[in-house]
Amino acid sequence: MRPVTAQMISFMLSSLLVISSAEALMKEHVHEKVLSNGLKVLLLENHKAPVVTFQVWYRVGSRNEEWGKTGLSHMLEHMMFKGTKSVPPEEFSRIIQENGGNDNAFTSSDYTAYFENISADRVQIPIELESDRMQNLMLRENDFLTERQVVMEERRLRTDDNPKASLFEQLAATAFQIQPYHWPTIGWMEDIRRFALEDLKTHYRTYYNPVNAIVVVVGDFKVEEILPVIEKAFASIPEGKAPDQKKDEEQPQAGERRIIVKKEAQLPYLMMAYHVPNLRDPDSYALEVLSAVLSSGKSSRLYQSLVREGQLALSADTDYSLVSRDPGLFSLTVEPLPGKDVGEVEKALNQEIERIQKTQIGQHELDKAKNQLEAAFLYGQDSLFYQAMLLAQYEIAADWRSIDDYIQSIRKVTPEDVMRVANRYLVPDNRTAGIPIPLPVTKGKRLPASDSSTGRSIK
Repeated sequence: MRPVTAQMISFMLSSLLVISSAEALMKEHVHEKVLSNGLKVLLLENHKAPVVTFQVWYRVGSRNEEWGKTGLSHMLEHMMFKGTKSVPPEEFSRIIQENGGNDNAFTSSDYTAYFENISADRVQIPIELESDRMQNLMLRENDFLTERQVVMEERRLRTDDNPKASLFEQLAATAFQIQPYHWPTIGWMEDIRRFALEDLKTHYRTYYNPVNAIVVVVGDFKVEEILPVIEKAFASIPEGKAPDQKKDEEQPQAGERRIIVKKEAQLPYLMMAYHVPNLRDPDSYALEVLSAVLSSGKSSRLYQSLVREGQLALSADTDYSLVSRDPGLFSLTVEPLPGKDVGEVEKALNQEIERIQKTQIGQHELDKAKNQLEAAFLYGQDSLFYQAMLLAQYEIAADWRSIDDYIQSIRKVTPEDVMRVANRYLVPDNRTAGIPIPLPVTKGKRLPASDSSTGRSIK
């Protein structure tokens, strides 16, 4: 056994400090202020480094769109960098970069977010810039026509030419028949092609107002100093009207749905997805643990049975979003090894699901999964950006204070809970399965790597 050195003790103590700091209740450290115009401001002091992440989140994503107008939220995200009455096109990012910071934006089904990471003594700059484009965005025809072509090309590269992304898009469209999660965040190509500038102007007027936005700031500042600056910049913006966020929920599925997609691809791919609840339902924490048991790390069940022992697959993963605004999907994806039959892989995957439904997991395996989730949750908060993102995502899904429930809720999950949710949700009648049939790849064509994010690239 190696001797314990002073350096090791120091590292362990600092790690414990990080954990105890992150585990401390958010509600004891976050300052919330709702301005007179309805803008919610969340401030979290963190003095670990002289930097600040300044973020503006709008409660608008693809779930707020409608048939024939899909992709508007993502398109507007691109146009938000085209200038205001006082800031010329593309100057926003240049100003941030000249002041030593970086910025970007991203759109999801539930929100559109903009952020700047910058030195703490220059936080006034993003505050003024974000306030300006919340109320003074200039939407010009020439900029719109150019950017529409950019978005169409982005869709071709990230989805149309990406077998995995295409399959998931079709799987979601099959699984969701009522909820607006039916369509992709980037939108259908025909809808993007039909966009008109007036569509974006209407979307901007409807959703980009203080009462539909959240400002989150985390970093090296004092609340009593930064709050008046934010109030001065944003409080004068007209409140606007809070859009109706209620959406129709998906009806219970009455039988398995199965789709086959033919695409140029190197290898086949298997996806399965089950309708599940989100943060607003107590079952969500048991589903979090179930996901970790199945696919977290090389000791997980799917890796051991399909990759290591069965030698059927290159990879096997699960995905579950606890903080989606509406009930979402619990998905499983497997990439078979070359030459392996997809039917054989699917059979092995279903056997693992049946095993966890019929045989209660042991305490050691349960504790391992919980520890992995807890460690990821706590150490992730060592990042200022992640702390801010966590606050905003929880606020949009339910309430930012729900963050404080995470660790205790995970710790309360029992083996019986894991078995119960597996039997309740991972059943054939609740399943949508997707399988691509690989077509020969055109000579010289290079297929892109999978990229599910939908954000603006800063060049």
